Amino acid sequence: MSMTERIERIAVCPGSFDPLTNGHLDLVARAARTFDRVIVAILVNQQKTPLLSTGDRLSLAREVFAGESRVRVETFEGLLVDFAARVGAGAIVRGLRNVGDFEYEWPMTVMNRKLRPEIETVFLVPAPEVSAISSRLVKEIWRLGGDISGLVPGAIDAHLRALARGPGTER
Repeated sequence: MSMTERIERIAVCPGSFDPLTNGHLDLVARAARTFDRVIVAILVNQQKTPLLSTGDRLSLAREVFAGESRVRVETFEGLLVDFAARVGAGAIVRGLRNVGDFEYEWPMTVMNRKLRPEIETVFLVPAPEVSAISSRLVKEIWRLGGDISGLVPGAIDAHLRALARGPGTER
C-alpha cells in the first residue's frame, strides 16, 4: 500500500434495535462522522422474544437509513467480534447514556478485546435530548398506550401504531 492509499474505516453499531429509537439514530450519525462506513448490526437472539420480528427490525432499519449511503444494515448471530471481523470492521461503537451503561458494557469490552484484540470498542455519549431514550422504555410506553412519536423515527412509530390496532393493519 502506498502512502496515499487510505484504508476504509468500518465500524459496527450492534444492538437488538427492538425498536430502533432516536437515540440509536444519534449514535449512528455520530459514528458516521467518525468512520467511513457504519454497519448497523441487528442481533438475532433465539433466547429472547422481541416485540418486533427480525424481519421487521431489518426492513424498518433499512427504511430509516435508506438515505445514508455510508450506513448498511445487517443481522448477525453469535459473537459480535466474529461478525465485526467478517465484515472488516476495526471498531465496535457503543453508546453510553449513564454509569449503568458503562457497568454493563465494561466486561463485554474487556472480553471482546481478549477474543479479538485488533477490534477496538469506541464509546460515544449521546446528545442530551436523546440520552434518556431506551428501547425498553419505548416498549413500555407503547404497551401502556403512550405517545412514542418523539422517541422513535416516523417509520417505527407508524409500524407500532399499526401493531397496536391489531393483526392485518401493519403498514
